[in-house]
Amino acid sequence: MSTAGGTTATSLRVRTADDVPVDTPRVPAREAAERELSKPMYHENDPSFLERAIDRFWEWVNDLFDAASGASPGGAVGLVVIVLLVVLLAAGLWLRLGTPQRTPSPEGHLFDDGPRSAAEHRAAAETHAAAHRWNQAVQEQMRAVVRSLEERALLDPRPGRTADEAAAEAGHTLPVHADRLRAAAREFDDVTYGGRTADEPAYQRLSELDDDLERTKPLLSGASQGAAE
Repeated sequence: MSTAGGTTATSLRVRTADDVPVDTPRVPAREAAERELSKPMYHENDPSFLERAIDRFWEWVNDLFDAASGASPGGAVGLVVIVLLVVLLAAGLWLRLGTPQRTPSPEGHLFDDGPRSAAEHRAAAETHAAAHRWNQAVQEQMRAVVRSLEERALLDPRPGRTADEAAAEAGHTLPVHADRLRAAAREFDDVTYGGRTADEPAYQRLSELDDDLERTKPLLSGASQGAAE
């Protein structure tokens, strides 16, 4: 009995010694699998980044719709009714108020209403200044400056002229005030189109420029040519 048992134990030990199991550690095995799966051949039919982003977006919309359906009275039908009411309300406001006006660009016209004299623009500027409406005071005072130059035939009356164009043209005839004219045009554009707020000193600068221009004699082209010769 002992011999047979010893033989059996010996054979088990031999088999155990011969049959060495292959035991691969977990981390290297996972890394090997990741390297294998990262090969391009396994990803030829994967969706692109844009397709994945679109899918995620529609999943988000679907989740949002489901959440809104659960919160609105009547579920999905109630949500559709609410959306239709919002659309009808927006259409009614559009018809009532009209098409929204675009913000004019810095190349907008200097005069936005019917023709008025320089005296009328000055009076309007003074009225706005008395009420501390400095933006409107600066705008009207700049219009008074340009209209006065047109009335003195130093500028040709031209519809659609911008403040920058008027300042550049007047600067050739009144070169001593060219810099102040350009600064006044920038002030007008900043207030009218740039969203900036004017103040009393800005209005005073334009009012003083208007007075100085009234007292300044123009530089005629013939005189400038004679001086050049």
